[in-house]
Amino acid sequence: MKLQPFEMERWQSTWENQVEYNLSESGVHPLKLVELLDGDMSDMLKQPLGYSQTNGTEELRKTIAATYSKASADDLLVTNGSSEAIFVTLWSFLKRGAEIVVMLPNYMQAWGLAKTMQAKVKPFWLREEASQWAVNLRALRKIVTKRTKLIAVCNPNNPTGAVLDEEAVEGICEVAKQAGAWILSDEVYHGAELSGLETPTFWGKYDKVIVTNGLSKAYGLPGLRVGWALTGKELATELWAYHDYTTIGPSALSDYIARKVMQPETRAKILGRTREILRSNLPILASWVDKHHDYLSFIPPKAGAIAYMKYFLKINSTRLAERLLREKSTLVVPGDQFGMDHYLRIGYGCEQERLLSGLGRVGDVLSTLDSIPKLSS
Repeated sequence: MKLQPFEMERWQSTWENQVEYNLSESGVHPLKLVELLDGDMSDMLKQPLGYSQTNGTEELRKTIAATYSKASADDLLVTNGSSEAIFVTLWSFLKRGAEIVVMLPNYMQAWGLAKTMQAKVKPFWLREEASQWAVNLRALRKIVTKRTKLIAVCNPNNPTGAVLDEEAVEGICEVAKQAGAWILSDEVYHGAELSGLETPTFWGKYDKVIVTNGLSKAYGLPGLRVGWALTGKELATELWAYHDYTTIGPSALSDYIARKVMQPETRAKILGRTREILRSNLPILASWVDKHHDYLSFIPPKAGAIAYMKYFLKINSTRLAERLLREKSTLVVPGDQFGMDHYLRIGYGCEQERLLSGLGRVGDVLSTLDSIPKLSS
């Protein structure tokens, strides 16, 4: 088995703590533990550092399940980040030759793991239509077959910040139902909607659904490494068996803190903070794009601290990102890493002063490059 390189993760992991300005991050600037616990950490300091319940404590699973309609603790597996939830799901589903359909652009974990597992991978692309990123259900129907084991989607979407509406969610479910395929819905940006209206979840729309989520993005708590897979009790138990071979279980302290985070009042407060950051920062980003409108355009994201920029310049996206890294100590994600050249993913969830300075450095480099006509893009 030849491992498919996860280009974006290695790119970010190598440089995000080395650069002066990290605009590759896809979440808001993280909360501090003292803020999260309102300054009182005495109970946490008394927590024993033994093994926790390996599929997540019952209290945590109940608290998470309460945020979904008609879900129970038995329907959940708590994992070390949503990435592990996606990993154990794909490990359980994909064998050599299995067919998977993957929404693109997307966080490329599902794509890379499917390639590594020698599955047959079919892309279906979000398209820029009428100032939004949209699903073409007709195109999806053409590529999903009775051999399709799984349809992997990301909603809200990484890297575009797009949100599928109820019609699109129901349409994807109908396509999956006709083929007898499962849906794997990565919903880690759920709760980070600028409008305040929560994204339609795939949970409850179809009986063959696995929803993955976690506390890294919408909650601004990536260091906790808490994620989950939500599905029926039988499959959740099966995924737990795969989890036994990976990290075994979440840390006791992360489970404890996550229980606090997912209490309704605290959860609402944290998600409110995230939305406030996004609403304050997006106009800064939009103003910067407008300043450089001769060679930049974007569809404003509806959710998440990320924006997907199209640029009209005579340079490959990886070369451009490398130049920003080398000349300006500024990190962005090149569109190549999503299978799309002439795009950049820029995170805008950091402190405003850092956002302004980082964007200024990106603009400095862009202004030195030769443009290409927008009609030829």
